[in-house]
Amino acid sequence: MGNPLLGLVFHWLGGLSSASFYVPYKGVRKWSWEIFWLTGGIVSWLIAPWLFASLQTKDLLAVLAATPRDTLFWCWLFGALWGLGGLTFGLTMRYLGLSLGMAVALGLTTAFGTLVPPLFDGTFAEKLLSNTSGRVILAGVVVTLLGIVLVALAGKAKEAELSHEAKTAAVGEFDLRKGLAVAVFSGIMSACFAFGLAAGEPIRRLSLAHGTGVLWQGLPVLCVVLLGGLSTNLVWCGGLILKNRSAGEWLGRGGGQGAPLALNFGLCALGGLAWYLQFFFYTMGESQMGRFGFSSWTMHMASIIIFSTLWGFALKEWAAASKKTRGLVIAGIAVLVASTVVIGLGNALAA
Repeated sequence: MGNPLLGLVFHWLGGLSSASFYVPYKGVRKWSWEIFWLTGGIVSWLIAPWLFASLQTKDLLAVLAATPRDTLFWCWLFGALWGLGGLTFGLTMRYLGLSLGMAVALGLTTAFGTLVPPLFDGTFAEKLLSNTSGRVILAGVVVTLLGIVLVALAGKAKEAELSHEAKTAAVGEFDLRKGLAVAVFSGIMSACFAFGLAAGEPIRRLSLAHGTGVLWQGLPVLCVVLLGGLSTNLVWCGGLILKNRSAGEWLGRGGGQGAPLALNFGLCALGGLAWYLQFFFYTMGESQMGRFGFSSWTMHMASIIIFSTLWGFALKEWAAASKKTRGLVIAGIAVLVASTVVIGLGNALAA
């Protein structure tokens, strides 16, 4: 039957982990972006998922060996597509900062995570236009887009108000135009993670059949989906490392000469672990929602937006902006949170 209240706690823990993952990277010194992103990513996409799944899954390798190959392929493929979103998600934080970057990217992820599946299977009109539930969900997507417009306007106002020095004091490479373009792509591709989890339903059933507890049934799915994410990021970061000749930074050479290696590795591992834990808690929360499972994705998105906003203000990303601009970004984020509630309500009407 599950425990929806416990599931809610897990979803909010996942949101806190996701909103916090980029904070440790801000402390990395004298490492190129591709170096610290891949270092943390190896923890996120390879070490952590296999470690936790090995500890909590009964016969992990047997479960995966018994999984149909097409299931493994679709989980990996959606993970690889999500990896493109995750890759550019890091760039979004780099150009927009935590609060603005996460609000735009995650708002789009919520919208596309809702719209793409029915478009893909040809049931858009049936699911979203011909019934009250679908129309409420569609209205929620429109509200999401309104929230994105508001936070984008806040970003534009911030850019107009502040000097270059003030803008880069909190976000070192602040670039609204580039950041919004990257955020749009990231938001679209990041929605593929939800599709990867859905494709992994046969793995969950096999995991339960082998004796794994209900709470941990989704961990083997993460091993496959996140392996797809690793594939994408490894290719991209590997290309940048070859192009920029930055591999020596791992050893404190080249541009990384004098870098605090122990601190950098530790911060990257911490950031990578936090990035993984969002999905760890998500699968735990989803397992507890029972007939309220429809609300998992929206609760996850809402909690990330809220916690990332708090981080953004804590890191003084909006400290130098005017009161009017700060009010505008708060209003935009409030609309985004409200949109997830509307989408969740639409799902509830169909449940």
